[in-house]
Amino acid sequence: MNKDLTKNPSLILLNIIALVFLASNSILCKLAIVNHYADAYSFTFLRLVFAALTLFFIVSLKDRAINLSINKNWGSAFFLFLYAIAFSYAYIKLDAGLGTLILFAFVQLTITFYAIINKEKIYLKQAFGIFIAFLGLVYLFYPRNDFSISIEGFILITLSGISWGIYTILGKKSENALKDTNENFLKTIPFLLIYLVTFPINIHINIDGLILSFLSGAITSAIGYVIWYKVLANISIITAGVIQLIVPIIAIFLSIILLNEPITVTLLVSTTLILLGIYLTIKKSVV
Repeated sequence: MNKDLTKNPSLILLNIIALVFLASNSILCKLAIVNHYADAYSFTFLRLVFAALTLFFIVSLKDRAINLSINKNWGSAFFLFLYAIAFSYAYIKLDAGLGTLILFAFVQLTITFYAIINKEKIYLKQAFGIFIAFLGLVYLFYPRNDFSISIEGFILITLSGISWGIYTILGKKSENALKDTNENFLKTIPFLLIYLVTFPINIHINIDGLILSFLSGAITSAIGYVIWYKVLANISIITAGVIQLIVPIIAIFLSIILLNEPITVTLLVSTTLILLGIYLTIKKSVV
C-alpha cells in the first residue's frame, strides 16, 4: 500500500537523505569533470565499481553468502549504466544546475508517461501539484539574458533522465532493496567494459578525481540508491517522480554552500513553488 508521505516521519527522512545523495552526484561529477580531475569515462567506471564493491561488502557482512542471479536485474543494470555514462559525458557540456533540471524533468516525464499507459490513477490534486512544481522549475531556469545550450549535452542528459526514470520504474518491483541494488551495480561492469573496447577514450585521473569518484560511488550512489529503492516500495510511481523534482533545488543550494554562490530572489520564489507542488502531489486523500 502506498503511504501518505506527509504522515510518515521516517519515510520523509529517508526521502531527504536519498534526494540529497542524488543531488550530490551532480556536484561531485561536475567538480571532477570541470576541473579535469578525471575524464567522464574514468569517473563513471570508478563510481560504479566503488558502488559495486561497497554494496558487495555490505551484503557479505549481512548475509555471509551472496547468491547472484544469472537472469535477474540485467535490465535495471543496463539502464543504471546508461544513466551514469550519459550523465558524466553531459556535464562536459552543461552547467550542473541546468543539467540537473533537464535530467529530472525527463525523469518525471518518463514516469508520468508510464503511469498513463499503465492506467495508474492520477488525482486532480496530483496533476495540479505536478504543474506547480514544473512552473517553479521553468521560472528558475527561464533565460533572462543570453542563453544557449549544447545540443550534444542536451541529448545526453535527456538520455540520462529517461534511463533513470526507467530505473526508478523497475525499482518499484524490487522486493529486496539491498540485494537488488548490489546486483544492479555489479552487472553494470560488463557494460562498462563493452563501452571501453567500443569507443575511443582518453583516460586520465588524479587523486582528486579518485576521491570524488569514491564519494560518488561508495556513498551517494551505493548507499543513496539502496535508500531510494526502500522508499520506492512505499510510494506511488507518480509521487516518486514528482519528489525527485526537488533534486535540482538541492543541487543549487549545495553549489551555494560549496562554491559560495549567492542566494537570489529567483531561487527563493522557484523553491517555494516546487516545494508547494511536491506537497500537493504527495498529500493524497487516498493511500
